[in-house]
Amino acid sequence: MLYPKVNQARSVIDLSGVWGFRLGTDEEPGEHIEKLEKPEVIAVPASYNDQKDDPAYRHHYGWACYQREIVVPAYMKDERRVLRFDAVTHNAKIYLNQRLVMTHKGGFLPFEIDITDLIPAGEKALLSVAVDNRVNHGTLPVGNEDVAFFGSDNPGIPSVESAKQARKKQNFPNFDFFNFSGIHRPVRIYTTPASYIEDIVLVPDISGTDGIVSYEVRTGGVHSDKEVAVKILDEDGNCVASAAGREGTVTIPDARLWWPFPGTPYLYKAEVTYGGDIYEESFGIRTVKVEGSSFLINGEPFYFKGFGKHEDSPFHGRGLDVCLDVKDVNLIHWLNANSFRTSHYPYAEEMYALCDREGIVIIDETPAVGINGGGAHDPYQTYGVKEHHEEVIRDLVARDKNHPCVVMWSMGNEPDTEHFPQSAYDYWHSLYELTHSVDPQKRPVTFVCCQNHYENDIVTRTMDVVCLNRYYGWYNLSGDLEAASYALNMELDFWEKIGKPVMMTEYGADAIPGVHNCVPEMFSEEYQMDYYKMHSDAFDKRGFFIGEQVWNFADFATIQGCMRADGNKKGLLTRDRRPKLAAHYFRKRWGEISNFGYK
Repeated sequence: MLYPKVNQARSVIDLSGVWGFRLGTDEEPGEHIEKLEKPEVIAVPASYNDQKDDPAYRHHYGWACYQREIVVPAYMKDERRVLRFDAVTHNAKIYLNQRLVMTHKGGFLPFEIDITDLIPAGEKALLSVAVDNRVNHGTLPVGNEDVAFFGSDNPGIPSVESAKQARKKQNFPNFDFFNFSGIHRPVRIYTTPASYIEDIVLVPDISGTDGIVSYEVRTGGVHSDKEVAVKILDEDGNCVASAAGREGTVTIPDARLWWPFPGTPYLYKAEVTYGGDIYEESFGIRTVKVEGSSFLINGEPFYFKGFGKHEDSPFHGRGLDVCLDVKDVNLIHWLNANSFRTSHYPYAEEMYALCDREGIVIIDETPAVGINGGGAHDPYQTYGVKEHHEEVIRDLVARDKNHPCVVMWSMGNEPDTEHFPQSAYDYWHSLYELTHSVDPQKRPVTFVCCQNHYENDIVTRTMDVVCLNRYYGWYNLSGDLEAASYALNMELDFWEKIGKPVMMTEYGADAIPGVHNCVPEMFSEEYQMDYYKMHSDAFDKRGFFIGEQVWNFADFATIQGCMRADGNKKGLLTRDRRPKLAAHYFRKRWGEISNFGYK
């Protein structure tokens, strides 16, 4: 699915702004929806949860309705017209003039509908978007259906049991971030000619000093007798290669390669024309490969320095904030980092384009977080998410396949691979094969392993890269960094025998900003920094260890609970992007570690 762009053949109308809004209930809207009378106001794109200081917004459970009037200008009468949503969390029903025209499941990837025959050019229509924010055993991310994620409900105490039966319905996420919901990314109407370019697939390679690009152009609409033409443009707009036909290969002599920052992330453009349509797709010449215990970019052993992140900020919630994205990218550079994981869902496309340009490496993750029953039941037999998970993987790869910043796919975060090892293997190995099969560039594939009895885990060791989330010294062996170091080193010795590249995709300790101790103890900034120093010592002495992504880039919102004080405080930065002591530690450390050849 191509990102909407304005050019000489295409136009875009951005529907961002103030919409009408009303909270609903858990009763699903039907084939028709009512026009809102005296609606409240809401900003799009943004989460709705924090736009009004009302518990009904913050803790909403069920459906909500957005509405606004849209118009298709008369000048679009000869164009194909498409209504596109970049992300609606989690499920959506789309209505035009109060009549249902499409549904979509999944809150972090785009979907669209051809409205050429639904709204005549020159006419107005009422657009309604019904949004369901509920999470359960059939959604990604997964929600608990009976118990809260944090703390204990004290089962067996009569008064507690009685109160549980009387309480209002609410979401119990099986994940440690707030269940922000709503229209999170832009809504647009875009146009194409009747004969149009549907998709572009680019697969780069390197041969000596030349860049090799295999391409495929998919077209749709009315058949055109004009041939597909492809030009490769350099950053100055010069044509450096060309080809004709729907698929083929072009050679770029003496190609400039895409390197992670502080190298040069050089970008080319593939200019494709077909009939009256034209589209330019940016790409980079780079290769990605796992070889032995090394992760190679352009044939050189790469070392990941970075974090897990969240799309999370005050007021916007999980909504697109391009200003914040630019700020975060500049902070990533300030920290001398080179990478992050899109924990725990695909991010907005604008961030990937920015990382292409700025040379920041991304591990691209699906929203499959919470496939874990805590050992009480086999989630692979009781959760009905497999078909949806497969659909999300296909859609994620289809959206992000051409981004040079994306170097690895993460199929999910912290699933149960310990208690039901064969079920876990059957589930994840089939998705592993699917991900490889749908990625034209054949990038490495992984998932992120939860803290577990790793000897019983028969799945993680089969991934292209072993990605570990470990909290020695925090959730276990709490406050005892000497014992935590022993346990961490013992486990890393185990993974060395597997013969795969290993990296840490989460490790961290909460630090409440401004809490300082001469003797470092938990929740102080000093303890957080010492925690990281202990891990660095273990990482640096192991050649098979290829990266450290701390948890987390910045503090973020979570569900309220006895384990969280105003959210998760494991950030190197506060939620408003002020550095803690650990940020200064990593800025120095990562500044002294080269992207390539460190291991």
